[in-house]
Amino acid sequence: MRQLSAVDTQFLNFETSTNVANIAGLAILSGGLTRGDLLSLLARRLHLAAPFRRRLALVPFGLDHPYWTEEGRIDLDYHVRELALPAPGTDEQLGEQVARLHARRLDRRRPLWEMYLIHGLSGGRTALYMKVHHAAVDGVTGADVLAALLDTSPEPAEIAMAPDKEPEERIDTREMMVRGVANVVLNPANTVRFLANAVPHLDEIPVLSQLPGAGLVSRVTRDLAHRLSGEAPVPALPRMTPPRTPFSGRITGHRRFAFTALPLEEVKQVKNAFGVTVNDVVMTVCAGALRQWLLKHDALPDQPLVAGVPFSLRTPGDESGGNQVTIMITTLATQVADPLERLRAVHDAMALIKDRSSLAPARWIQEVSDMMPSALTGLAARAAFNLFAGTAGPINVVISNVPGPQLPLYVSGVRLLSYHPVSVITDVSGGLNITVFSYDGSLDVGVIACREMVPDVWVVTDYLRDALSELKLLAEQE
Repeated sequence: MRQLSAVDTQFLNFETSTNVANIAGLAILSGGLTRGDLLSLLARRLHLAAPFRRRLALVPFGLDHPYWTEEGRIDLDYHVRELALPAPGTDEQLGEQVARLHARRLDRRRPLWEMYLIHGLSGGRTALYMKVHHAAVDGVTGADVLAALLDTSPEPAEIAMAPDKEPEERIDTREMMVRGVANVVLNPANTVRFLANAVPHLDEIPVLSQLPGAGLVSRVTRDLAHRLSGEAPVPALPRMTPPRTPFSGRITGHRRFAFTALPLEEVKQVKNAFGVTVNDVVMTVCAGALRQWLLKHDALPDQPLVAGVPFSLRTPGDESGGNQVTIMITTLATQVADPLERLRAVHDAMALIKDRSSLAPARWIQEVSDMMPSALTGLAARAAFNLFAGTAGPINVVISNVPGPQLPLYVSGVRLLSYHPVSVITDVSGGLNITVFSYDGSLDVGVIACREMVPDVWVVTDYLRDALSELKLLAEQE
């Protein structure tokens, strides 16, 4: 049995009827795929996807973080479902169906995943929507789970049967409680460690960075530490105050989902013309789209939006489970009308957090989570969400750009045309999330939003394409 980390447990604790911690992907396939094909594929490869074989084992009274226990027999008939869209099977209809599925919480009595085979798409296509609880996977381990089901050729690879395993070491309820009490006793040491590690990084932690004097305290303690250690100084971050937007505040339990694809070649053309990175272009395209949407709704703030940008802390070769992620904050220059000036401002902002992270990786999510006794983490998470309900929150939007394979992939011999991420929105992070996944020469975008805050979510995808076209035209004039 493997225990969930403090960060994994936070993804369980913040869930409510409206804040749901599902992360998912929508795969669009070129042709038909049957449920029988999918069940057969999973039966052969389930041993390659550890999160699909585990369910939660809770510690009594919440004294400690839960454990993952191996499920002896996976009920694939429950986890794999099938449905069909009504004619004509448009992308908008598919997005509406995915939004409904994504808003539903997973059953914690079972392994935390579900898969839906969706028929009836126009053009003879099929869709495969797969969701997993964020407590079970992060971006890297989620990609590993997906890779277990995919092949690089139409002919499925022969996968060796699962090797015989030693019986899993079981931890009984009594031992769980003993360990939990011991961790409570040791918790003050975690708090001291958090304070020692966090003070130099106050300016990068949402909420704390807004406290008066946080930047000064952070800079002074950081400079002192680097003088004593002789290491290179870490650049300071500017104070970033999120303005209020229509997608700020308490979200509802209803979702909207839209998706699109952007040509990677056009993004690279802009990158090469202006000497920036692919990620700079992606962030600028998102900034341009958000600016247009806010202008349309007569809600464009005078100051830039503040974005949360997830980063993986996983080192090459690290195959451990659990979430190893952090989030950095940056400005989006949405107040800048000129697209080239906006690109340069975004490039400078992203270079700053990249330099900062490379010198001192931001592990504040892990440290904050470790600091809190397990029995109190749920209360703390709910208190934080209530604190920001009705406010602008610590960030306006989450934007993530995930690199993926640049070659065609197949599911049971059927080609994968595109793969659109479906991520998380919360009261704290805002009612809008844009996640990008690069695949086979394309940037596949998924936009998830609170239905009441952003009812016209498909307009955002239109504006993403417009923003890239605007930058491409400028690149051609260079």
